[in-house]
Amino acid sequence: MEKDTRQENKPSFSKRFSEWREKRRLKMDLWSRKKPFRRKMYLNRELYVMMFPYLLLFATFTVIPVAMSLGLSFTDFNLLEWPPGWVGWENYLNLFLEDPIFVTALKNTLIIAVIVGPGGYLLSFVFAWLINELPRYLRAVVTFVFYAPALTGAISIWRLIFFSDYYGWANSLLMKLQIIREPITWLKDPQYILPIVILVQLWMSLGVNFLAIIGGLKTVNRELYEAGAIDGVKNRWQELWFITLPSIKDQLLFSAVIQIANTLGVGAVTTALCGFPSVQYAGHTIVNHLSDYTSTRFELGYASAIATLLFLASIGLNSLIRKMIRKVGS
Repeated sequence: MEKDTRQENKPSFSKRFSEWREKRRLKMDLWSRKKPFRRKMYLNRELYVMMFPYLLLFATFTVIPVAMSLGLSFTDFNLLEWPPGWVGWENYLNLFLEDPIFVTALKNTLIIAVIVGPGGYLLSFVFAWLINELPRYLRAVVTFVFYAPALTGAISIWRLIFFSDYYGWANSLLMKLQIIREPITWLKDPQYILPIVILVQLWMSLGVNFLAIIGGLKTVNRELYEAGAIDGVKNRWQELWFITLPSIKDQLLFSAVIQIANTLGVGAVTTALCGFPSVQYAGHTIVNHLSDYTSTRFELGYASAIATLLFLASIGLNSLIRKMIRKVGS
């Protein structure tokens, strides 16, 4: 009889589990209050749990490869010999002191970055700003027409334009106008290769940037312009600087990041237009040099040094652009 009474008074499993969970929660809450970072982690624990799958993939396919590349850049790893030998800073010194092709690639990449980077960024904004002022239905048509070429692989069109015989569109037009008598070998002449690459890359960089900026312009609250007029905004330039640009900072930053990646990652365009390698390395870029040592020579230690420099350059430019965009509207 007493045994039955004890069994009836014994808490159920669910009740005991609830009590244990409550004690555990109180204990974790007390532990989290000792450090601000712990407290932040504890209060947002559900969000971190939902972020975990993405963080795992990001670490697996981005953080770990970058760390491995950084480590391999100090070795002579070449996929044929194991284990790789430690060479320290030798790969980095050889890039600048004993590799004239890398110096040429660095020079070409810097020229492309200086022209295509700011040029493509400004052109994207100007076109987006002008098209955004059009009537609604006309704006949709012009936006589609302007962005449509970016959806297609139009390198073949540029090859037709600068084809090196009588059938090339540029040669045909210039000969009809009697500007030249013989066709120009556009993509085989070193003096024309880099300007053509810059032109094509500038045209290709407009698509995504243009679409991002025009999307941001459509989200600007029109009431801000009325409030600005009351507060003393007198012309369109002041509207642009004090209202429009601060309202689309996120889109400007996204466009800037994409532009940095496009300018520093130029390589496929030069290969498609001029072949690999280009004549006298006139269109050779850092990405082309990286591809050469990765997929042709299999010198992954040396290639990792090139990739590390490219990565650091992109991080530095990204930080600089962020600081510049923060000053917009000030």
